[in-house]
Order: sequence, then structure tokens, then C-alpha cells
Amino acid sequence: MRGNLKTAFEEIIREHQGVVFSIAYHFFQNSALAEEVAQDVFLELYRNLGRIESDTHLVYWLRKTTANRCVDHKRKAAYRSEIGLEQAKEPAAAAVQNGLLSQTVRRQLAALPQKQRAAVILRYQEDLQPAEIAAMLKIPVNTVKSHLQRALETLRERLEPRQRVGV
Repeated sequence: MRGNLKTAFEEIIREHQGVVFSIAYHFFQNSALAEEVAQDVFLELYRNLGRIESDTHLVYWLRKTTANRCVDHKRKAAYRSEIGLEQAKEPAAAAVQNGLLSQTVRRQLAALPQKQRAAVILRYQEDLQPAEIAAMLKIPVNTVKSHLQRALETLRERLEPRQRVGV
């Protein structure tokens, strides 16, 4: 029985690690932090595997837990004054290419407040509806809509001048 659980868990990791890593990477713009969060998420999943009711519930749980871990990690980091490798630029070859357009957009996305950033990633990368995002982040649907609206306005304001320069 234990062997079957291990095999099943390994299959879950193989199938869903891309989603978990991608959410965390787009939140932090850092591969090392994304890997750390992904490990935390899968460790927690292993501890709670008996509570997962279906494949749909598993995907929901992974997205929700990943988004929450990203916000938690960012809050904890705000209290630290140390400068680590996360501030170093990533080599171009290590950049994740399933992302949100260009390097400029990624930088601007990373500069958004954490709740807005999480909402944008869950909405436009994971294609979740505002009600699903609200349930995951434990905030009202209208707050999610406000976060999305403000984030998109901010991104437009920051990106439009760059686009006009090339015209």
C-alpha cells in the first residue's frame, strides 16, 4: 500500500509541478524562490493527501495553496533586511518561457502589489474566474475585480509610454 501511495504521489508531482512552479515563478520572477515554494506546496499536499476528493479538487487545492504560499513568503521576506540571490539577475537561458509576454511585462507585473499580482496571475495565466480567485485568496469577489482593474490600469500606464517611444 505504501508503495502505491508513493507512486501515486510521484505521478501527481510529475503532472502538476509545472502549474505550481509557474504560478510561483510569475509571482516572484525568481526560479529559486519558485522551487522553494513548490517544494513547500507539495510537502503540504503529501500531508493532506487524504483530504483531496477528486482531480478537480486537487488542481484547485494546488493553485490556492501556491498562491497563498507566495503571499505568505512575500510577507515574511518583507521583515528581512538581508539581500540574497533573489535580487541577482537570472541568466537568459534559465528564464521560463511560458510566461506573460516579454521581460518588460514580467518586470512590471513583479512590481505590482502582491494581492494584485496574485490576482493577475491566477486570472490570466491560470484562467480562473474572479469568483474562483476570491475563494482561493479568501477575499470578496468585488475586491478581486478591483485588484484586477487597478493592476491592469497600472500595467497600461507603465507600458504605454514604452510602446509610444517605438512609434
